Amino acid sequence: MTEFLTAPNPIRTVLVANRGEIACRIMRTCHRLGLRTVAIYSEADSEALHVKLANIAICVGPAASSESYLKIPAVIEAAKTSGAEAVHAGYGFLSENANFVKACEEAGLIFVGPSSHAVAEMGSKIKARHIAKEAGVPTVPGFEGVNAGYDELAKAASELGYPVMIKANSGGGGRGMRQVTSPDALKAAINSAQQEAGASFGDDSVFIEKLIESPRHLEVQVFGDGRGGALHFYERDCSVQRNHQKVIEEAPAPNLPEAVREKLLESALKLTSEMEYAGAGTVEFIMEAGGDSPYFLEMNTRLQVEHPVTEEICGVDLVEFQLRLAAGLPLPLTQDQIVPKGHSIEVRITAERPESGFMPGTGTFLEVNGPAGLRFETGVATGSTVGTNYDSMLAKLISYGPDRENARRHLIDGLKSLSMIGVPTNQAFLIDCLEAKAFADSTFTTGFLTETFPDGWSPNADELTRLRGAAARASFDTGEDDPRQRRDGFRTIYNRRGARTDFVVQDNFGTAELTLWTGSCSAVEVDGKSFDMTDVEATFFEGPDTLYATRNGLTIAANIVAASDAKLGGVGTGLSEGDIAAGLTGLVTKVFVTEGEEVKTGTPLLEMEAMKLVHTLTAPFDGKVSNISCADGETVQVKTILMSIEIEEEE
Repeated sequence: MTEFLTAPNPIRTVLVANRGEIACRIMRTCHRLGLRTVAIYSEADSEALHVKLANIAICVGPAASSESYLKIPAVIEAAKTSGAEAVHAGYGFLSENANFVKACEEAGLIFVGPSSHAVAEMGSKIKARHIAKEAGVPTVPGFEGVNAGYDELAKAASELGYPVMIKANSGGGGRGMRQVTSPDALKAAINSAQQEAGASFGDDSVFIEKLIESPRHLEVQVFGDGRGGALHFYERDCSVQRNHQKVIEEAPAPNLPEAVREKLLESALKLTSEMEYAGAGTVEFIMEAGGDSPYFLEMNTRLQVEHPVTEEICGVDLVEFQLRLAAGLPLPLTQDQIVPKGHSIEVRITAERPESGFMPGTGTFLEVNGPAGLRFETGVATGSTVGTNYDSMLAKLISYGPDRENARRHLIDGLKSLSMIGVPTNQAFLIDCLEAKAFADSTFTTGFLTETFPDGWSPNADELTRLRGAAARASFDTGEDDPRQRRDGFRTIYNRRGARTDFVVQDNFGTAELTLWTGSCSAVEVDGKSFDMTDVEATFFEGPDTLYATRNGLTIAANIVAASDAKLGGVGTGLSEGDIAAGLTGLVTKVFVTEGEEVKTGTPLLEMEAMKLVHTLTAPFDGKVSNISCADGETVQVKTILMSIEIEEEE
């Protein structure tokens, strides 16, 4: 603490202008260094984990991020009120907003990051490409005419040769990007990209690049001193992506020739030095798989989500580096002292349902418990509630090992033992990704997910059946350790009764009718196929109206009844055939049908918005609409029946 108090730019208190796992991660380093922290929060986040970790917490507005986390005057006022000398914005929200950086500078606050000028320069992809070219850094062949019209863009596309990629000048995350394979599709793609870019970033300008069809996504972690000096912390591979959003990241990049690595590092340092960049940044590249020519893609002027894998192999704390530079203190290492060792892999754990097209998940966590021996960066804890207001990322799990295979196996084992119960996550999906041959062999590209799961992801059917059988057995065990009376995790390995019982299990993956044999022969039978249940072990948690069962990273939220009760209409099994229910809590933005309207299978019925995504619910079969119980603009809770589709009787 003394070092920061006597620094050229003294810092005692840091306001963290963010939420979730990155806010918590920044605070931990601040506290280790003896610095006080200030959390900002919206009304929806009053009980959030980052609020509890901070020394001071200040509400900056209502749930909508535009009225809270993105509201620059409110954040600046919170910094002044709290007495903070410095502001760290993490990633996302205001972290790459040049106006926010400038507002901090004008308010006399230390922005822990680059100057507003650097943020603005790199915030424009067109300007970034020009700067890269001036620094002698290869860029993807393209055309960057500012405010170019359709004719100019069409001519450029023809000269580049199809396929091409339309890209938004501002922003990222896949928004404002369109692949075009033929001239006939160009105009519509440009219009669509411009509309999305304008709505997302307030800038509808676009440019064109030659499409690299089978690429690897590589990036270099850099750190500039603001005077032309720069360090690198080697490279990462972030090729496993969905809709241009990274899913798995690792360092160092596997199967990368040393000559290509040297090109990456040299280009990244050239660009960082050319800009006289100050602080942590990431220079991103794209390269044809199997090629040796990496092209500059963009520079992110902030800490990256995936920075932990770099920290693991280099043995550094990049947030500490950021804080030291902001305070005017010398950096603790020179380039010669940064020597990578071993391998690290990170997965992003999100509140999503991969089996349902990655629909966002909501709920309250009954338990959050990270696995031993792995780095677990989380923004949620037991009791945390996940709503629909913010990004779906909950946490990150990071492994480290002496080599890649060791790190991969440790991460798989960690995901299988990680306990995040009460909110749907992508945990089981991530395990399948890590176990896929292309990932194990390091032969993947950015097309990994579509190639590995061409029909979409779903859990292993046999494992799902065993888990359902275990849940059914636990649900109807009437012994003194009846799971229905438990509020904590417990394990059931056998059932004391010997009998055959037929069950209906409804869970987040669907509905199944199964037969459970207990006693000397422990087995579950589905559709004539039998599975031995003798050694099947699972962990269970009792929710308000649901039994959660988890095994090897796969979790179900189950409602279970005896088949006889279901047929008699006793205890409900959930939805009746034809009921259309909300898959999550959200806003009904448009109802497309009316009472009595006849619809066909797949007809859009209504549209919902949740977690910044729009979901369309469709008719499961031909029939007539009835019992509409929602309206445009109405917020509905998960599992609420919104309408029904009745099968019309044949005359």
